[in-house]
Amino acid sequence: MRAVLAFSESPELAGEVSAAAALLAGSPGEGGALAIELDAPSGRNFGVPVLVVSADKPLRGSFELTADALSEVAKREGSSVTLIGATRFGREVAARLAVKTRRGVLSDVKDLRLEPGGSDASIKLLTGVKGAFAGKFNARVSSPTPCIATIPPGAYEAGLLGKDPVQSTETLQMTSATGVTEGVRRIESRAKPKNMVDLKSATIIVSAGRGFKRKEDLSLVEELAEAVGGTVGASRPLTSDLGWLGEERHVGLTGIYVRPNLYIAVGISGQLQHVAGIKDSRLIVAINKDKQAPIFQVADYGIVGDLYQVVPALLKAIEARKAT
Repeated sequence: MRAVLAFSESPELAGEVSAAAALLAGSPGEGGALAIELDAPSGRNFGVPVLVVSADKPLRGSFELTADALSEVAKREGSSVTLIGATRFGREVAARLAVKTRRGVLSDVKDLRLEPGGSDASIKLLTGVKGAFAGKFNARVSSPTPCIATIPPGAYEAGLLGKDPVQSTETLQMTSATGVTEGVRRIESRAKPKNMVDLKSATIIVSAGRGFKRKEDLSLVEELAEAVGGTVGASRPLTSDLGWLGEERHVGLTGIYVRPNLYIAVGISGQLQHVAGIKDSRLIVAINKDKQAPIFQVADYGIVGDLYQVVPALLKAIEARKAT
């Protein structure tokens, strides 16, 4: 009997969700954690035992069949909590699983805890922290168990509990997949291009904002990123609105949450949706000609000046430093 289940179709996020499950299952009086894989084992080490679920039709890629698989495992294990990676696919699965099992859902939460549910000792609450008002505040939310929670990328560190591999793998053959009517039919699957940017793993990010006047001027931020060994990111106007950079570089509430060691914001005003995505960065440096820009309220260091003058000066100083 495992108290906490962990699932994500994303290989990277699956490790983080499994770490969250292991930490939660380590609470006093709780059962163990179990990672769920579909169709076939990947051979990856999740730090917790793995259950591979298969059926008479492929489960992977189907919202309905994945929700069915998680529901069946939850019943078999008597699980009190099911954690799902907060991808687009994962959120769809969580919603369907909630309907199937009549359980509540905590969306995009971290810092999970199991706490007493008041005077009734038999009731436990799952509590977690999530951003509120576009990340300006943190709110602790709760749901009685059994329940479901979605875990955003970067909220937990994969392999947090140690390097020793957990080899235990079980299999479960589903019998209910036949006859399931799927509301969404998969027409085609495409692998992400190998040159896709992984901002979540970047230790240094240099992001461009609306302070850039032309797409061609982004060469400045690219040069700065190369000089400091970083990766180029961007605020929403440059990705979603103008299309100067790809969506995979969009940092913010509606993009990617990042937590690099160093985040350099160049020409970014610092609206709430962007700040929500960078607030866990270890060190934030902001460059903006408007001294009243909101980005300076969260920056550890700020440079008030025109980016077209500041960035070349920084590049020159970095080059001089490397030459010594």
